[in-house]
Amino acid sequence: MAVEKIFCNVCGQEIEIKDGILKKDLFEVTKEWGFFSNKDLEIHKFAMCEACYDKLIESFKIPVQIIRKTEIL
Repeated sequence: MAVEKIFCNVCGQEIEIKDGILKKDLFEVTKEWGFFSNKDLEIHKFAMCEACYDKLIESFKIPVQIIRKTEIL
């Protein structure tokens, strides 16, 4: 089943899809919660545009680890 529209869950911006290809990259999360949470047996999914991702990680006390790739296979 082809996805027709994707929206950033934070700002609501539509992420353009043309001919089945995303025209901007996005951050997608799927989290299946486990026994030691208040969300056991729930699966949460969301997407964020790059601008919202950048704002989110700016708020982190410990910065994200960034690993630069030198080859694309």
